[in-house]
Amino acid sequence: MAPDTVTLTIDDGEETDELTVPSELVDILRESPEETDPQVVGDIAMFGMTQRIHSAVHHAQGEPDEQIVALEEQTSELFEERFGQSFAELTGHDH
Repeated sequence: MAPDTVTLTIDDGEETDELTVPSELVDILRESPEETDPQVVGDIAMFGMTQRIHSAVHHAQGEPDEQIVALEEQTSELFEERFGQSFAELTGHDH
């Protein structure tokens, strides 16, 4: 028998994408019983996107483009708004 899954839809108003993941995985990643499946996946997406732009600015060869640096700053601000702590504070990864 296949494990239970949950399918979430990402919608920007013009296009959509669906993401299907094991329900048990979402449950394991849930930090509190009140947290919904979309909130869990949204948190993971925010972490992943913040990590990727952080890497593009701080771990790529050469100097990053000013636009990329500004994008990383904006993403960091939005991350802190969502989680109440900076990416560095939550991950222990600081520059």
